[in-house]
Amino acid sequence: MSGRSRRRRARAAPPPGRRSTGRGRRPGPPPSHGRRLARSLSVPTLAAQVFLLQALIVLILVAVGAAALVLQGRHDAENGARDRSLAAAESFAHAPGTALALRSADPTAVLQPAAARAGEAAGVDFITVLDAHGNRVADPDQGLIGTKAQGVGRAVAGETFTETFHGRPTDAVRAVVPVTDASRRVVGVVSAGIQYDNLTHVLNRQLPMLLGAAAGALLLATAGTALVSRRLLRQTHGLGPAEMTRMYEHHDAVLHAVREGVLITGGDGRVLLANDEARRLLDLPEDAGRRRVTEFGLGPRATRLLLSAEPATDEVVRVGDRLLAVNTRPIGADGGAQGMVATFRDTTELSALTGQAEVARGRLSFLYEAGTRIGTTLDVRRTAEELAEVAVPRMADIVTVELLDSVLRGEEPTGAVYRMRRTALRESGSGHPLQPVGDLIRFVVADTPMVAALRRGKAVLVPDLHTARDWRAQDPEGAREALEYGIHSLVSVPLRARGVVLGMVNFWRGTGSSRFEEEDVAVAEELVARAAVAIDNARRYSREHELAVTLQRSLLPRGLPEQDALEIASRYLPARSGVGGDWFDVIPLPGFRVALVVGDIVGHGLQAAVTMGRLRTAVLNFSSLDLAPDELLGHLDDMVTRLDGQATHTDDDLAPLTGATCLYAVYDPVDGHCALSRAGHLAPAVVDPDGTVTFPELPLAPPLGVGGHPFETGELVLPEGSRLVLFTDGLVENRGEDIDAGMDRLRATLAAAGPTPEETCRALMEMTLPEHPSDDAALLVARTRLLDAARVATWDVPFDVTAVSRTRSEAGRTLAAWGLEEKAFSTELILSELLTNAVRYGAPPVRVRLLLGRTLVCEVSDGSNTSPRLRRAASTDEGGRGLFLVSQFAQSWGTRYAARGKVIWAEQALGGTAEPDVLALFDEVAL
Repeated sequence: MSGRSRRRRARAAPPPGRRSTGRGRRPGPPPSHGRRLARSLSVPTLAAQVFLLQALIVLILVAVGAAALVLQGRHDAENGARDRSLAAAESFAHAPGTALALRSADPTAVLQPAAARAGEAAGVDFITVLDAHGNRVADPDQGLIGTKAQGVGRAVAGETFTETFHGRPTDAVRAVVPVTDASRRVVGVVSAGIQYDNLTHVLNRQLPMLLGAAAGALLLATAGTALVSRRLLRQTHGLGPAEMTRMYEHHDAVLHAVREGVLITGGDGRVLLANDEARRLLDLPEDAGRRRVTEFGLGPRATRLLLSAEPATDEVVRVGDRLLAVNTRPIGADGGAQGMVATFRDTTELSALTGQAEVARGRLSFLYEAGTRIGTTLDVRRTAEELAEVAVPRMADIVTVELLDSVLRGEEPTGAVYRMRRTALRESGSGHPLQPVGDLIRFVVADTPMVAALRRGKAVLVPDLHTARDWRAQDPEGAREALEYGIHSLVSVPLRARGVVLGMVNFWRGTGSSRFEEEDVAVAEELVARAAVAIDNARRYSREHELAVTLQRSLLPRGLPEQDALEIASRYLPARSGVGGDWFDVIPLPGFRVALVVGDIVGHGLQAAVTMGRLRTAVLNFSSLDLAPDELLGHLDDMVTRLDGQATHTDDDLAPLTGATCLYAVYDPVDGHCALSRAGHLAPAVVDPDGTVTFPELPLAPPLGVGGHPFETGELVLPEGSRLVLFTDGLVENRGEDIDAGMDRLRATLAAAGPTPEETCRALMEMTLPEHPSDDAALLVARTRLLDAARVATWDVPFDVTAVSRTRSEAGRTLAAWGLEEKAFSTELILSELLTNAVRYGAPPVRVRLLLGRTLVCEVSDGSNTSPRLRRAASTDEGGRGLFLVSQFAQSWGTRYAARGKVIWAEQALGGTAEPDVLALFDEVAL
């Protein structure tokens, strides 16, 4: 315990030294060491008195601190001795063998060596063991064994305690602990302690160190005070009263000579000092000294700055007719405000220049913003509106823009510059008296500012419309209303591009706005010049766009063909930013079948429209061969590959065909069967009669021209009343949106649209397309119909020539049932020729089908792929005249191939068509 007590006291010594050092650094004269310090202390100055007082305080604090450390060390040593003694006594008393040894025949022999070892290990001076009667059984002093110990009665009674013991054999700090057996009965006592002599010896050894630390702290504080005193002497440079007075006079002269106002106020707001410049700038009276700053009428902001305790830097305030830059700093010790020092600079002229620079910067910023906001679209009217929107209200209260009609149509500007159409009007208020957008504006009076601007080719300024008379000449009543509304200033600027007048821009200012100045005219001319370029670009684009749209619409179907299989509606919407290559077509096929086509050409513009026309023409030509959808797309793909291959070796600048998409579908109204094939195109949507919308899974091949993949045909069976919706990607794709969102929107619109194709087209155009589509869109909606089963007659014909006559007779009866007796002869002739050719030159099975719709169709199919051809037979030939007769009686005829075999068909018109002269035909055949 004495060892721990010594460590605590050693660590506790530095704090008083640190405190003494801190206090010793306060200003004061240095100690009387050397002649200079002696000379300083010989004068009864305040610095010397502060130094002596500081040294005395430090000395007292060091002494008190040293005494406190000594007492604290003694107290800590005693407490440590108690704790160590108690721990040693409890450890020995509670050891398992102590109680047994006390009951043994010779406890001293057992406990004496154990107590000695335990005392040495625990760092205590003694461990004494007593029996239950207080007699010593083991003790470091063997002469005391057998004697009775003092003051252990409480321990014999079972109480553990510590105490400062005074008596025999020595004064000590001891702990007394009872020893109990298993039944908690006291069988002995253990006493352990540390003698007072040892504690005092430890403290005596620490005392010199404490005194040395105190002396060191005192010396350090004295040295610090001396250093501070010497620093003060150096800063004053040893000046006497005369020198200090002269220095004050110099400072005062400088203070009043500088061209910056200096004002010093006290903590109560009274003026302590004001130089000449401050008096001039603030217009202070002669008796300003000792008066409050609130009495000078400086204004609330300036007064607040001079009375505030917060510093300010370059705060610009108005005092009278001057703008002053004010800097303030508080005066006070330790941050406590005891006054304020303020300086003033006259920045009136600088502020004027800064204001002009700010105005110029604002105008440049305005023109930059105008450059980014005008011409965002290639639309003439929208560009004119953007010009008006930019100028109001930053440039004017009302802006009107008039353009030539030829410019609005996208044509070259004409020389008729005195007749313009008001295209845009923007105002900051409401209820203006000016002519509305759409009116024709005529400039017929030569003295008006508008006509003068057109004649000169530059802006004309009318700063005050109240005093000007020439602008009223054309419309005196309108001028009067404008003045009553509050319009008072005008700038008219001709809108010119490439040296040609496109229109006129008028800037008007009304009540609450200042009149136009010459600087505003320059800004207005620059603004209109930038807008003129954008409007001219939009005009040129409009012309090209209109030309491309016209070309594209001329290449699209001008009307839907008449047919009975489908009820069809269509839409085409060109993109706002440019014409694309989307297209559609409806192609009637033999047998009342109908082909539906949609496609999309890569790119935009005039070239895309031309390319679309080439592709549509190719599809029309291939469809005349009555090919299956996959075969037609295969031929189309080969054609695209050849054309693009040829274009790479020429200077042709047409858009490439490769990458175009196409969907080709053929619908048969007899059985509701629909065959579809697609090349890189989106699948169509099918709306069932109950309104269910599906997107069927159909085979997909790469876009046209890519090659390397075969085309496949998908099959659909469409109930009557179903809607087949074919579309291009412009209907469902928008920038910044996933195509799945567009497909979901399409599905929801189709589910809610009306049942007719026209209603469906209208809903899709309104609900799925954005306001300004970035891509063109083509849409084709077809509602299915089925041919009445009573108008379809089918016969399976045996592969025998004798069956021809029977089939011909059955066909005649069918025609009679349909009320077509007048067509019996021609139909039987056509059927006889076609059926005879099938039996003679074809292969089984042979089938005949008659279809009645807008026309009468006769179809003969067989299992052979050999196609007959029309030829003129020689006079010596026995045959070869059958197809010639068929071509004369039929409106059209042809051959189409099926999965197995072919079908030869002939179509006859119904109604008042005249049939050929039979006798003349036979005479011609006989030649």
